[in-house]
Amino acid sequence: MTAGRVLKGVEFAHPEGSAPLLLDLYLPVAPQSEALPAVVHFHGGGWRVGGRSSLGPQVDSLGLSPIERLVDAGFVVASADYRLSSAALFPAQLLDAKAAVRWLRAHAADYNVDPDRIYAWGDSAGGHLASLVGLTAGSKAGAGRDVGDTVAAVAAWYPPTDLLRMGGQRLPNAAAGADDPGSREALLLGAQPADAPDKAAAASPLTYAGNPAPPFFLAHGTADRFVPPAQSTSLAAALEAAGTDVELLLIEGADHMWQLPGQDPAAAVQAADATIDFFRRQAHKP
Repeated sequence: MTAGRVLKGVEFAHPEGSAPLLLDLYLPVAPQSEALPAVVHFHGGGWRVGGRSSLGPQVDSLGLSPIERLVDAGFVVASADYRLSSAALFPAQLLDAKAAVRWLRAHAADYNVDPDRIYAWGDSAGGHLASLVGLTAGSKAGAGRDVGDTVAAVAAWYPPTDLLRMGGQRLPNAAAGADDPGSREALLLGAQPADAPDKAAAASPLTYAGNPAPPFFLAHGTADRFVPPAQSTSLAAALEAAGTDVELLLIEGADHMWQLPGQDPAAAVQAADATIDFFRRQAHKP
């Protein structure tokens, strides 16, 4: 990060019966004459583990710093926690994600943020939440409900998008599947997806693909052993059919968290570059 400051552990919500929810706020240090675009980031970890400001251990270890690069490009970035599935079942995670967006919009003037240029971004479980935020705008549930929860664009890396069909789409060499007993998806819902199809549908971005939606950027590795690449391709197709502006990046041979043989960082570099380019283009739309 070449220029900027970070406010760590800012409380943005306090759900009843839970610990306060915190975010890290990354701010460009150079004075700006105009309000800045902003990105709200949600971490991965299967809704079970992980923490704010992380893009997963493999990506973090490469030192690519996509969050800091966005700040260097003139964005404010808020990387937010949410209740993990060990603390609360879905839709708590979505309510928390919306609360983070609302908090940033409510405090836009404090941090020189343009409230009309707030975007959502997430990886894996965080990509699932970012997608849901983009597709379910207008909800009055959750903290800060008197403030709008809309985002102007969404970027999602290898997101679960259809929890009911996810298990059947797993690759032959999959390391995990949504239909496995005790899967991350089952822990999120409180039931196996097949045993609770209504819950699985309610938690699936694909369900809402026909809603009015902002532009989407989806990125997925074709060798993802944890979240099948069909999860992104099916959402992209549904969004396109509904008239949404959608971009799909498939990176050949990349596993989850952009892993390639020999710790090759090429996939992670390509995904980070494309994501930053997407947000820059969105921010500079007339």
